[in-house]
Amino acid sequence: MAEQTNDVQRILSVEDEEFRHWLEEHHTCEARLAELAQKQEISIDDEIEEKRLKKRKLFLKDQMAARVRGYEDSRTTHA
Repeated sequence: MAEQTNDVQRILSVEDEEFRHWLEEHHTCEARLAELAQKQEISIDDEIEEKRLKKRKLFLKDQMAARVRGYEDSRTTHA
């Protein structure tokens, strides 16, 4: 099942511009969160940014998961 989801994600990242944008932004959030995690001392602004990034990343993940489910559902109803 996870492999099928990965396949659908690859298809959508090529065929669906909005999905591709979500995926790229998700990776950008992950990279910035990794940078923040490497800091020895975190400022209040860093903490606020970290919370914002985590919320955004989760939102994007939910959006992508919904799109994957919609794609899978459309393929099973047409099969």
